[in-house]
Amino acid sequence: MFVSVIFVLIIIGSIIFHFWSPWWWTPVASNWGNIDDTIILSFWVTGAVFVAVCLFMAYCVWAYRYRPDRKAEYKPEDKKLEFRLTWLTALGVAALLAPGLVVWNKFITVPENAMKIEVVAYQWGWNYRLPGADGVLGKTSVGLISDDNPYGLDSSDPNSKDDILVMDADLHLEINQPVKVELRSFDVLHNFYVPQFRAKMDMLPGIITYYWFIPEKKGDYEILCAEYCGTGHYAMRGRVLVDDEKDYSNWLAKQISFEKMIAKNNLEKNLLIAENKN
Repeated sequence: MFVSVIFVLIIIGSIIFHFWSPWWWTPVASNWGNIDDTIILSFWVTGAVFVAVCLFMAYCVWAYRYRPDRKAEYKPEDKKLEFRLTWLTALGVAALLAPGLVVWNKFITVPENAMKIEVVAYQWGWNYRLPGADGVLGKTSVGLISDDNPYGLDSSDPNSKDDILVMDADLHLEINQPVKVELRSFDVLHNFYVPQFRAKMDMLPGIITYYWFIPEKKGDYEILCAEYCGTGHYAMRGRVLVDDEKDYSNWLAKQISFEKMIAKNNLEKNLLIAENKN
């Protein structure tokens, strides 16, 4: 009886802790509020299973406790019980997976009007690349990465010349503009995560991963790396600033294009050569 009561108290305590816990999600600032709904559904399904299993264990401990006048039954298998448990488990797994698969399909089905943005991760920081006036990101190659070409852009590709290079941990986005983020890593595993957007994805060296979202609220939101990437992982942070059209345009006008960066680098080299000759 004492052990059964302990099981029941564990159930009650767990439920109280869940509802009274000080932790909860940050306010949603994108179109992915249904991810919260999926997580809440998972809480309900797993919580119901937890309560049912603990109550069943409490009942078994009490109902089948030791008695001198009772003999234990040897029953190595029960096909009816196994069949029922198998189907109940399958239904529970389906209830957990089905909503997540629907949301995942939406998460990677990018609308045609989404603007492509490249997010570049390295130990331990963030850089970004935006399309220029042509609206197309130029080609890149790992073999082209150098001090003068930190993104590895192909200078022979005309689409790369007007690409906007944001060599800063802060990224500005225009409110209500769908965005597809294409994720690259220069070294190890990283993960681009903005809690308020409910959006995250692993970044693998040599592979471009992606997802999309719509920033729906103006504000300043923190970027985190959600994949342990080394000793500086804790400090790998940035910011997403969601602006109105005017503020976004003003910020964009201050950024440098790949073509201008090449011209700037060449000018600095020529000045350095001239100084050395003098």
